[in-house]
Amino acid sequence: MADPYQILGVARGASEKDIKSAYRKLAKEFHPDRNADNPKAAERFSEITRAYDLLSDKDKRARFDRGEIDIDGNPVMGFGGGGFGGGFGGGGQRGHGGGFEGFGGEGIDLGDIFDGLFGGRGGMGGGMGGGRSRAAPRGANVQYKLGVSLTDAATRATQRITLSDGKTIDLKLPAGVEDGTQMRLAGKGEPGPGGAGDAIVVIHIQPHPWFRRDGDNLRLDLPITLDEAVRGAKVKVPTAEGAVMLTVAPGTSSGKTLRLKEKGMTRKDGSRGDQLITIEVQLPDAGSEDAAELARRLDGWQDTRNPRSRMGV
Repeated sequence: MADPYQILGVARGASEKDIKSAYRKLAKEFHPDRNADNPKAAERFSEITRAYDLLSDKDKRARFDRGEIDIDGNPVMGFGGGGFGGGFGGGGQRGHGGGFEGFGGEGIDLGDIFDGLFGGRGGMGGGMGGGRSRAAPRGANVQYKLGVSLTDAATRATQRITLSDGKTIDLKLPAGVEDGTQMRLAGKGEPGPGGAGDAIVVIHIQPHPWFRRDGDNLRLDLPITLDEAVRGAKVKVPTAEGAVMLTVAPGTSSGKTLRLKEKGMTRKDGSRGDQLITIEVQLPDAGSEDAAELARRLDGWQDTRNPRSRMGV
């Protein structure tokens, strides 16, 4: 089982500050934008993000430390009920038609378990008293694990899943979907004398290479050039729905956060959170032609301000 502490290079007793510092250092080192020629960087970046997502959540971190869940937040002992049955769905495939929003129910109905044991909710009492015949048991429930990208979760994109009988169905993600959300598909489980059981689809939201979830918002670190920061510019910025143009004001510094309204996660009431964009001004790499050109342009110029004066230094 992957160990998030080893991935981030921190001790098990590390503080939140140490974990965040380790994540930022590694995320910058392996960010895909800085490793265009290294295809393994994106995989490493995703692994780092998964580890940080778990350790930055106090509840998930505690459950991992107790050995209850793995790095992806899945129970170590597996799921109860009917097992995984048909295997995994093909998350991320979009389509229209045949959504299952009408199937309600969060979690597993314990009544289904007693149906199988005693032949219905009134079966045990009736059988012992002899007044009623026991109802025929329903088929077993079948559980599926569906991987969903963070951007698909934000936009509630239709997902396609393959059932144990080989049939595929399209699912519309529920509003306010979270990692671990369960969707119940009535009658899509194993057949039985009293009717088919249900399919229980457990949603697993996968880490994203550059987006990260912050409550109902999505956060993004956006690199810009020194020229764009000084002069101002209109730059493309990715969102869950696709790229949009963002205005960067002249004199924008690293660390400034810009907001795109209603570009975040979908809440339970159907509204959307925001996308929060943190600016990162990137200088040319040392030794590059761009760095040499910048040095020539700045030759003889000196910024006499003291940006640390408010700190008393």
